[in-house]
Amino acid sequence: MINFWKAVTLLSAVIAAAQCLTCRQCPVGIFGTCLLGSDVTCNNATESCYRGEAQFNATGTLTLHTRGCLDSDLCGKTLTGSILGAGYTSSFQCCTTNLCNGAGSVQISVIAALCCAVLASSLGGTWEL
Repeated sequence: MINFWKAVTLLSAVIAAAQCLTCRQCPVGIFGTCLLGSDVTCNNATESCYRGEAQFNATGTLTLHTRGCLDSDLCGKTLTGSILGAGYTSSFQCCTTNLCNGAGSVQISVIAALCCAVLASSLGGTWEL
């Protein structure tokens, strides 16, 4: 009987963990580069990961990118407004699987390791990664 309750407890924990969505979070990105990005586990009320763009009307060419968790009610929407008198348009594209809104931080580590390997080989030394 004890094994039965252990199994029920474990199954409940697995189901609860599976329902939490993990998304790539990027508070601000410019020219395709995310500044201060990380992975975040969304709360149970958040149903989607998103990629968003905000374009300021005055600049026309500067587009800011964001990523994170979002309530599905805002998915596919385009919003307009103004900040300090500058008009902007923002849009949100959503998806519903783990890390579907962008690359994880693991790729940055791989790129850094490759750069170190190339640098080490060009210096003629032997390095272990």
